[in-house]
Amino acid sequence: MTIAYQITHLLSLIALTGGAFYAFAGSPESRKKVMMITGIASLLMLVSGFGMLARLHDNQFQPWVIVKLVCWLALSGLAGIGYRKRNQAPLFISIIGLVVLTALYMVYSFRFQA
Repeated sequence: MTIAYQITHLLSLIALTGGAFYAFAGSPESRKKVMMITGIASLLMLVSGFGMLARLHDNQFQPWVIVKLVCWLALSGLAGIGYRKRNQAPLFISIIGLVVLTALYMVYSFRFQA
């Protein structure tokens, strides 16, 4: 069952990140569809993340989990900002990249320790 959570988590990360990038570049007519996709991906990412936390770490909230929650919240919010702040797209795209890299760093440097 854990592999299903991992696959769901990674696929929803890809969909949410791609949707956030697309929000800064896509046409305004695609707003509704992109917001639906990123919202569903965000929900799936949250559920699968907590599912893995329950299975692998017995629901223990360690500091890296809190950082990942902040990254999830930031990425979900930035997906919605994309259609409103197109003139600041380079800044927000850099922030999206930084948020994703921070989340990946938390997993690979802290989760796999001990």
